[in-house]
Amino acid sequence: MTGEEVKRKLREQGITLKEWANARGYPYYLVSRVICGTIKGNFGLSHQVAVELGMKPASGTVPEESGPTVRR
Repeated sequence: MTGEEVKRKLREQGITLKEWANARGYPYYLVSRVICGTIKGNFGLSHQVAVELGMKPASGTVPEESGPTVRR
């Protein structure tokens, strides 16, 4: 899910970014930056935010749309 899709979904539910962040104990600025793409959400708290928003898969999981990974 992209940042725009996340914003649209929250808007449809009548939830602001600030409300979403506060309800989960995340700083608003961090949630906003993850959604905008300023912070990639590759690890740490930003990764947790991206996972909860549906922008990234949880660590150790393979995204559904990707095929099997081949290791040599």
